[in-house]
Amino acid sequence: MKPVFIQLQCAPGRTYAVADAIYALEIASELYSTSGEYDLLMKVYIESTEDIGKFINEKISSIPGIVRTLTTLTFRAF
Repeated sequence: MKPVFIQLQCAPGRTYAVADAIYALEIASELYSTSGEYDLLMKVYIESTEDIGKFINEKISSIPGIVRTLTTLTFRAF
């Protein structure tokens, strides 16, 4: 499993609904509200053979209220 961090920009007033939808799907190991350009930061674990782009498009971007995502791949924990 590889950890992936995804920042989510939500439509105005939709952050809590987006967070609820993410929890309902049980795909995030951690989910935080953040300040700045993005509203939420989530950490997911993806199988090393799974296509990250497909995972994001099918399971995350399809959630109503998400305007934009920014994905950060990780390589090594220190």
